[in-house]
Amino acid sequence: MRLAQRMSRLGTETAFEVLAAAKAMETQGRKIIHLEIGEPDFDTREHIVDAAIQALREGYHHYTPASGMAALREAIAKEVSRTRQIEVAPEEVVVTPGAKPIMFFSLLALVQEGDEVIYPNPGFPIYESMINYVGARPVPVRLQEELDFRMDVQELIKAVGPRTRMVILNSPNNPTGSVLTKQDLAWLAEAFAERDVIFLSDEIYSRIIYEGEQYSIASFPGMKERTIILDGFSKTYAMTGWRLGYGVMNRTLAAQISKLMINSNSCTAAFTQMAGITALQGNQKPVYEMVETFRRRRDRVVELLNQIEGISCRLPRGSFYVFPNVRALGQDSAQLAKHLLDEAGVAVLSGTAFGEYGEGYLRLSYATSMEALEEGVAKIAESTKQLLVG
Repeated sequence: MRLAQRMSRLGTETAFEVLAAAKAMETQGRKIIHLEIGEPDFDTREHIVDAAIQALREGYHHYTPASGMAALREAIAKEVSRTRQIEVAPEEVVVTPGAKPIMFFSLLALVQEGDEVIYPNPGFPIYESMINYVGARPVPVRLQEELDFRMDVQELIKAVGPRTRMVILNSPNNPTGSVLTKQDLAWLAEAFAERDVIFLSDEIYSRIIYEGEQYSIASFPGMKERTIILDGFSKTYAMTGWRLGYGVMNRTLAAQISKLMINSNSCTAAFTQMAGITALQGNQKPVYEMVETFRRRRDRVVELLNQIEGISCRLPRGSFYVFPNVRALGQDSAQLAKHLLDEAGVAVLSGTAFGEYGEGYLRLSYATSMEALEEGVAKIAESTKQLLVG
């Protein structure tokens, strides 16, 4: 079968590939410790599940508006208005099956072939994949360990050219856990005040933050109309399999993104949207408890990793990932990740799964039990000790 040439520009998400390989090994009787996949190990809370079941029993089986049900859009608008200190109307919200469509649709709607898109590297791999797919030029800005992997705002500003159309921000960041400061964003807002550039602000981990506060570029004067906020329910409410996300943007763009929904997914499932309303308006204590659990795991895994010869690890401020430096072990990241899976039975991701500047690092998810984390890091220590001896 002859594929369209544009398919050759499409990348993938390595986490799912490593998960599949690890699961295959488990079917052969191997014990695998999963530190590769980025999803909370908590079940969706019962009151949210009950809301979905009740919705199905009440007949929420049918099509919904392409941009989302009015009640959910209103609930999201209120939540974003409160958390970002801006006024958001329901007409500025588009609900999608998961948050990834907001990335894809934003690029399709706004970026033409030959345009340039600035994005963080290492960063979520779908950014670069989608930029390439629409025929634009990806312009990476390196996240530097010396800055705790925060995006260097001055370097970002220097990367802007006449073809720059979009800047992608991700804070808290996947894979590094870095968080942009209020000052970082203030500098960006000032630098781009007169530029015709759109910001896609990926804030999917906005509630999973350990130190300081979370800030959005949309909250700064003049930036709301030029920012697309991407968020969703997968991480905050442990609803990864429900596929429920949203974008917040100006009304003109929201109408165009809704057209893309009509042409692709038609709509998001009604009963999941009803569950989303309950998630936003219901008891938030489970969210705080989950984040505190992640904090304890973060502190422990960073402590243990820093005890391993040849590995050093910064303390992430958000998300549920660590991004240890493994350069001293003398293997490239992909080889090391494969070695740890094959020899130690620990599934991790190579830093290069998140871009070329991820070389020399691994990504570990601590969205798993403390027992699994401690065992997994112990196995990593033993396996890398053999590499150093060799």
